[in-house]
Amino acid sequence: MRIVIMGGAGFVGSHLCDRLIADRFEVVCVDSLLTGKAENVRHLLDRPSFTFVKGDITEPIEIPGPVDYVLNFASPASPMDYARHPIHTLKVGALGTYHALGLSQAKGAVFVLASTSEIYGDPEVSPQPESYWGHVNPIGPRSVYDEAKRFAEAISAAYHRQNGVDIRIARIFNTYGPRMRADDGRVVPAFINQALRGEPLTVFGDGSQTRSYCYVSDLVEGILALLSSSETDPVNIGNPREISVLEFAKMIISMTESSSAIEYHDLPVDDPKVRVPDISRAKSLLHWEPQVDLEEGLRRTIQWFRDG
Repeated sequence: MRIVIMGGAGFVGSHLCDRLIADRFEVVCVDSLLTGKAENVRHLLDRPSFTFVKGDITEPIEIPGPVDYVLNFASPASPMDYARHPIHTLKVGALGTYHALGLSQAKGAVFVLASTSEIYGDPEVSPQPESYWGHVNPIGPRSVYDEAKRFAEAISAAYHRQNGVDIRIARIFNTYGPRMRADDGRVVPAFINQALRGEPLTVFGDGSQTRSYCYVSDLVEGILALLSSSETDPVNIGNPREISVLEFAKMIISMTESSSAIEYHDLPVDDPKVRVPDISRAKSLLHWEPQVDLEEGLRRTIQWFRDG
């Protein structure tokens, strides 16, 4: 089986490349390296079943030969990245998804969209089921990512209904693990690196807002289960364990044995107050649920940052 992974040199994409190569798939990794890192896939370059293509999917992409699956994981994914590249984020979600769907249609391949919990915005329902349509500010600073992904879901569904493209839509909740960029602004690498340096941990608001955190190997298993299914409606992939940001900061300080204090800053505009998935559909349809508990996942991630 031959799989094209758009954004394959990114945090999640590179872990997917590893797993699929290990499972004897042929993998074509396409990445512009805007936010992905070549070193994430460098260890795969000498594998005959792996090909790296540097390319930006906002432009049409040609992939010679047969393709069985197209996985679209290309997009800036952290608030810092999409604040730095707002127009490009919108173009990747719109034009990039359009081009990836076109490739899927031309090759008769299954299309897998990496969507996001940001679909739900600042939710008024918790946990968030796939049936919830969300509470999103369409012109706020986070909208470039939120609306790009909402459009990506819409065009994927349209290609499925009109053109018969076989689609899968994964709504990915907060994911963490090795290969996260230390400077990408997301809470896990931010807190870990602040703690390891003995700096104050930056908590926005009073820290009562909640998040959930899925270890990357669990996410990869969820994506592969979805890929192997026949489910064309969106499916939440994430860990339903909910924890406040303040409690999480204290956990990081304890696990790193840091002397760091906690420093409070104003809450960013449209920052979600709650974020936790309802994974009932993933459990019933995919027979999937997370296996790595938060403490174990954080131990692995902290050690990776220490070693880096």
